[in-house]
Amino acid sequence: MNDTVCAEVFHSMKDLPAQNISFTEFRLNGFYSLGEWRPFLFIPFFLMFLLAITANSILIYLIKTQKSLHSPMYVLIGVMAVLDLIMPIFFVPNMLLSFLFSWSEISLTGCLIQMFGIHFVGAFQITLLFWMALDRYFAICKPLHYHKYMEIPNFLKFVFAPVIRNGFLIVTMVSLAGKLSFCVTNVIDHCFCEHMALVQLACGDISVNNIVGLMSAFLIATMDCILITISYVVMFISVLKSGKAHMKALHTCITHLIVLSVSLISALTAFLSYRIRNNISSNIRIFTSILYLFFPSCLHPLIYGWRTKEIRQTFLKFINNAQVFPFKKI
Repeated sequence: MNDTVCAEVFHSMKDLPAQNISFTEFRLNGFYSLGEWRPFLFIPFFLMFLLAITANSILIYLIKTQKSLHSPMYVLIGVMAVLDLIMPIFFVPNMLLSFLFSWSEISLTGCLIQMFGIHFVGAFQITLLFWMALDRYFAICKPLHYHKYMEIPNFLKFVFAPVIRNGFLIVTMVSLAGKLSFCVTNVIDHCFCEHMALVQLACGDISVNNIVGLMSAFLIATMDCILITISYVVMFISVLKSGKAHMKALHTCITHLIVLSVSLISALTAFLSYRIRNNISSNIRIFTSILYLFFPSCLHPLIYGWRTKEIRQTFLKFINNAQVFPFKKI
């Protein structure tokens, strides 16, 4: 009788191993369906990574060293370049190693750190675009009081609330993900640790994680994009009423809105694709995630740097001096 009871207990424990195991090591297998073609992804993403690192580093150097670029607008562009420099460092090197050598393992701690970095920096990229829109709004609609509004004590009023909001939502989202037990599988169908890519592997109820993730997406990205759009609409109306007086200040606004719209649509598509079961392939879902995280780091230096006349002229002068300097006598 005792042997029979022991055998039943053993078999019952054997049938439920997943419920008693929580994975702490994961494998990122994004784009694995491409098979032998997957390593070739290294080439375009490596070139994009070099572009992002080089272009943003040059932009930061120019704004830091040239006193003529120390006005509020250029300082905000410099901060954007810093964020665009940091963002790809969080996940692109691991992604490139995975493509080239199939080094796809990552610990739970490493996954959570990567998740926090990606979403935290990504949230501030969107919020910084709102601050830059405020700068343009004050320059176009309140030109006589521009310097007053853009003084640090006054501008900080527009900084505190978004900073607290972003920090609270992202920390809450990552903390809740870290408390889950992962027993479904240790294979993450992604190239990096995006929130829902990890959370969907958890045992039990993840409704709270879903709610917090959606709140983060809509209260940060969507809300800031709405505020940016409103500010640009007001600016356009002001320019139309005043003629061509402020057309120079509005020079890149349309490009900003296009890039912002692409980033927002791709971000919301990536977020909702995990929650709405449909026929979207994993490759498309992963690509949309890369689109809203990685592409801005490559495009922002061109949009906010090269298309800004003063920065472009400073860069060309820097290049000319760099070419002449080696031939000067010491």
